[in-house]
Amino acid sequence: MKTYSAKVGEVEKKWVLIDATDLVVGRLAAVIATRLRGKHLPVYTPHIDTGDNVIVINADKVKLTGNKLDQRTFHWHTGYPGGIKGRTQRQLLDGAHPERVLENAVRRMMPGGPLSRQQLKNMRVYAGSEHPHEAQQPQVLDVAAMNSKNVKAQ
Repeated sequence: MKTYSAKVGEVEKKWVLIDATDLVVGRLAAVIATRLRGKHLPVYTPHIDTGDNVIVINADKVKLTGNKLDQRTFHWHTGYPGGIKGRTQRQLLDGAHPERVLENAVRRMMPGGPLSRQQLKNMRVYAGSEHPHEAQQPQVLDVAAMNSKNVKAQ
């Protein structure tokens, strides 16, 4: 029996639409990373981009469990003495670009390398409910129905 290996010309990419309202960030990011890499397909090939194009709307309405909103801080250094800075998840979600919380969570779940960077370009994240990809006729993926822990009810 031979192992199947997908070719670049044989891959058919689908468009998937995910509504992120009240979904837990980590669980949603895991589903998106799996879809981007193509690991949900039987034709998954590690060195070929077999994943789907993913559109995420309402990224500003994602939830975090526990006290992660205030306790998880992301730090960076400006390069100057005493230049360490940090922001909490709450500051990021309330800021100008709340979709970056989800984008960074997905990026950190992907393996590093040129293929992962190419696959991340297949993800489009929008803070609101509008997106310009209606012409692609994306299929709606109900992440909330996959597992009851995917949704955090207030």
